[in-house]
Amino acid sequence: MTIFSAPGFKLRNMTTVKHYLSLIKFSHTIFAMPFAVIGFFLAWKHNAAVGNLGELAEVGHSNYIEPWNQNYLLKFVLVVLCMIFARSAAMAFNRYLDRHYDAKNPRTAIREIPAGIIPERSALIFTVISCVLFSATTFFINPICFYLSPVALFVILFYSYTKRFTALCHLVLGLGLSLAPIGAYLAVTGHFNWLPLFFSVAVLTWVSGFDIIYALQDEEFDRQHQLHSIPTLLGKRNALRVSELLHVIAAASVIGAGFYGGFGWLYWIGVGIFAGMLVYQHTIVKPDDLRRVNIAFMTANGIASVVFAIFVLLDLFLN
Repeated sequence: MTIFSAPGFKLRNMTTVKHYLSLIKFSHTIFAMPFAVIGFFLAWKHNAAVGNLGELAEVGHSNYIEPWNQNYLLKFVLVVLCMIFARSAAMAFNRYLDRHYDAKNPRTAIREIPAGIIPERSALIFTVISCVLFSATTFFINPICFYLSPVALFVILFYSYTKRFTALCHLVLGLGLSLAPIGAYLAVTGHFNWLPLFFSVAVLTWVSGFDIIYALQDEEFDRQHQLHSIPTLLGKRNALRVSELLHVIAAASVIGAGFYGGFGWLYWIGVGIFAGMLVYQHTIVKPDDLRRVNIAFMTANGIASVVFAIFVLLDLFLN
């Protein structure tokens, strides 16, 4: 006797996967993932350079590191998995915690939990599983990543509470994503370095800035429901000024990284495109015209992160 129809079973499973990918906004991975990749290959190049210095690592020395090997490939896969699990945990928990507010907001009422597509309990279980998988993955990277994994989880989960008591919630979101480049660097080297910190500051201020732009849409709703944000605190016009300031700092950070890291001309092309996308989003969003917020949020910032990362990697590989 056939218990289920195979085609129907596959269809239901594919639909479920799509619902969960929508729940965690998997497409938004393009914001932090490129910077994690930058952090990873910065560390790879650092290790390759150290490994090729005779006074630090002779052939056969335990510190000698090949330019590329299976160990790097495995760590790269583990870093990508960490990014996916962290993203999944943070977004699912955010959707779970905000479910009652989302149900009242016409813009967010169609989200999976308030729409009844994904049960509340299932979203919470998904969050817990994602957290466990994140920590388990860090265990196979190195001890420092494993020991710091609870700190990372606290930051990315804590963000979901912050709109309830502080307008600085955007900075907490930025802080969570800013862990990507330095975390990836730690995965390879096992120690801190100033260079990935430049990129972490860039991510922190860049993400905080565009999240303020995104929050403009909910200014009235947030104020009515005593939720905190820069737009509810300062109003749309002043919130955009704060966003501009944060994006100036983001641009300054990638410029600082360029000088500190001694990057070549390909890197500077990437900086120009990144800065151009920051300027662009501020030209299309006005206090009295929010029609293109989603273009500024998704398109401009998606291009900024992906294209910038491509040019950074080209510079690392070709110079």
